[in-house]
Amino acid sequence: MAWPSIFQRGTLLSQFSHHHVVVFLLTFFSYSLLHASRKTFSNVKVSISKQWTPSAFNTSIELPVEIWSSNHLFPSAEEATLFLGTLDTIFLFSYAVGLFISGIIGDRLNLRWVLSFGMCSSALVVFVFGTLTEWLHFYNKGLYCSLWIVNGLLQSTGWPCVVAVMGNWFGKAGRGVVFGLWSACASVGNILGACLASSVLQYGYEYAFLVTAAVQFAGGIIIFFGLLVSPEEIGLPGIEAEENFEEDSHRPLISGAENEDEAEPNYSIQEDKTITQVKAISFYQACCLPGVIAYSLAYACLKLVNYSFFFWLPFYLSNNFGWKEAEADKLSIWYDVGGIIGGTLQGFISDVLQKRAPVLALSLLLAIGSLVGYSRSPNDKSINALLMAVTGFFIGGPSNMISSAISADLGRQELIQGSSEALATVTGIVDGTGSIGAAVGQYLVSLIQDNLGWMWVFYFFILMTSCTIVFISPLIVREMCYLMQRRQTRMLSG
Repeated sequence: MAWPSIFQRGTLLSQFSHHHVVVFLLTFFSYSLLHASRKTFSNVKVSISKQWTPSAFNTSIELPVEIWSSNHLFPSAEEATLFLGTLDTIFLFSYAVGLFISGIIGDRLNLRWVLSFGMCSSALVVFVFGTLTEWLHFYNKGLYCSLWIVNGLLQSTGWPCVVAVMGNWFGKAGRGVVFGLWSACASVGNILGACLASSVLQYGYEYAFLVTAAVQFAGGIIIFFGLLVSPEEIGLPGIEAEENFEEDSHRPLISGAENEDEAEPNYSIQEDKTITQVKAISFYQACCLPGVIAYSLAYACLKLVNYSFFFWLPFYLSNNFGWKEAEADKLSIWYDVGGIIGGTLQGFISDVLQKRAPVLALSLLLAIGSLVGYSRSPNDKSINALLMAVTGFFIGGPSNMISSAISADLGRQELIQGSSEALATVTGIVDGTGSIGAAVGQYLVSLIQDNLGWMWVFYFFILMTSCTIVFISPLIVREMCYLMQRRQTRMLSG
């Protein structure tokens, strides 16, 4: 087994310039800020629910019934909580639809403009939703729903754009470990959002939205003036030029060639260096690319499980074990820690093996066992945290790989090297399909838990994880057949 060239020539970092480091950090923190605003909303739900409902024990302020009724949306905390859950579902569905649209837009406009516009506009919507309405004491369910639909559409510009920019700068060699580490941006954003919200929540939930929106808006301005979309912007060679001199190590995943003879020649469509303008592929063409539909369906099942842990894990710990909410929130971080380590390590292994699908399949098989083990965790915080980290390793790791490194692989395959503007579109398709699965999953999890209990929720997670393996199994067979074909060819030629 030959190691990828990037590991043979030297350390990974020595292959990158300071421009690569800047692009890595800017895209990392830009998406972290987008995720931070989502986490802020989750962290202040209790405060929002109290503000939207009357308190029978609040005798400090006496108001007429008319004014009292106009300042509160719901007669009980249960109805307020239900509406907050509805906002989550609305956001996820609008976010999913927006991903398909944002991917197409990102491949046709400047990625820096699209990303900066999305960040700044989303910050303004968050400010109006959480801060301005509270300052004006204006509470309206229709307004909240409309703002959160718009916020989902605007936030959807983030992931396709940052993955496309990273795909422009970081080539196939070492992509697994680089993207595995970089995909921790969502988990870092969750932690950042929790810290920002908790630091000012004592002054009112509106200030949590204010601080998050201000930081995100500032980040959007920095992106507009500081992000380099591709190496060509500063006269450096693009990664396609470098990859043309290296063996296509992921050909069975992303190649449309039927045999070795078709696959071995220089497969770059764009050989004329005078061609400077490329045309973005259509949405239908992106869907027809090898592996896109299979990985999109697999990610729909896997993101359902991953996001269910994100939304429900603190509640599960409090509800099932009777632990305090603050303790449950802190303990749930271990799932993110496991996902960060899993995405980085599994990405590295896939780089060394030069194959993605078998690594994913093995991790998901072990994920089934980890889900069984975690569902039977005893009422012990240390053991629960350990099992949680292991579960995050085997579920969060593959989820990070599909949404980042594999999406970049799919959008950078040889069939479209003459039309490189496919990264954002492909990423939008994969992540958009995954977000639809996640949106549906949140409703199903609550329905199963209410009627059957938590154990059946874990059975549902095991089923979805198994479906993920089924969807990627044709890609595994294809890779194995390709390896056998290459081995036979080398034996005959030798």
